[in-house]
Amino acid sequence: MKKIIAFVFAFCFLTPGKAQNRDITSAGDIIQIAIPAAALTSAFIYNDDGSKPVRQFFLAYGSGFILQQSLKHIVLKPRPDGSNNYSFPSGHTTCAFTGAAFIQRRYGWKYGVPSYLLASFVGYSRIQAKKHDGWDVLAGATIGIGANYIFTKPYQKKVQVSFNNEQNGYQLGLTYTF
Repeated sequence: MKKIIAFVFAFCFLTPGKAQNRDITSAGDIIQIAIPAAALTSAFIYNDDGSKPVRQFFLAYGSGFILQQSLKHIVLKPRPDGSNNYSFPSGHTTCAFTGAAFIQRRYGWKYGVPSYLLASFVGYSRIQAKKHDGWDVLAGATIGIGANYIFTKPYQKKVQVSFNNEQNGYQLGLTYTF
């Protein structure tokens, strides 16, 4: 994950001039799809705990999408660049934070922190492209995270391995949950 963050940093912040803005916007466009794609892929791979993670993903993603699109058509806030009246909330940010929050809820903060950092970059990319302001991005992030806290359950490992240092030696434990 460190390599991915370093690549995004180098790709987006070390390029000169106007190309930098396009690169940041393009990276944000790609990452806003990559995070939910990674979340959905993980749901297919780790689908053995009986919690139906693929269903949870689609419920969270779908409800976030519907709420975000509904608000765009109700609020009709103009974009900072004046291109249209569908600024609030940010759809890119909702998408990215829905994926990041799914990863965090299912697999914990170890994977959640890098996911949230990448999702935050997507929000930043929307602000620098003058498509959204901070409130649009904050609302999109809130929708994405909130949808996951409603629909996503943590992954329950069936096998746990423990290792303890005892006085006369070591103890290796294996626990299987039915």
